[in-house]
Amino acid sequence: QVTLVESGGASVQPGASLRLSCAASGVNVSWNGMAWFRQAPGKGREGIAALDNADDTSSRDSVKGRFTISRDVAKNTLLLEMKSLEPGDTAMYYCAAERYGGSWVSLYVDDYHYWGQGTQVTVSS
Repeated sequence: QVTLVESGGASVQPGASLRLSCAASGVNVSWNGMAWFRQAPGKGREGIAALDNADDTSSRDSVKGRFTISRDVAKNTLLLEMKSLEPGDTAMYYCAAERYGGSWVSLYVDDYHYWGQGTQVTVSS
């Protein structure tokens, strides 16, 4: 059984930083392709950053230079470091994993098989 549990979401002011964590069981964050997605109210789920088992990463243009995806192998945890947060970053953030062993990076929802319940990030002054 695969479980992904996100944490670290909060309400912050513009310009703040946050670190999101995704504790994984049933998948190996060093082997399975992993990614972070977000979904704002009334919008579709969008890929933010992805990481494969060769340490290749991909991120959407709007977060490049501000968000960094990484993993803590010892804790089997996926991380997302976010800085210079903007109101447009307000969304529910989800962790996702694929099941085959990811040597590729993808920001597409349909490429992932397992999802967490999400953690809310709100950026407002």
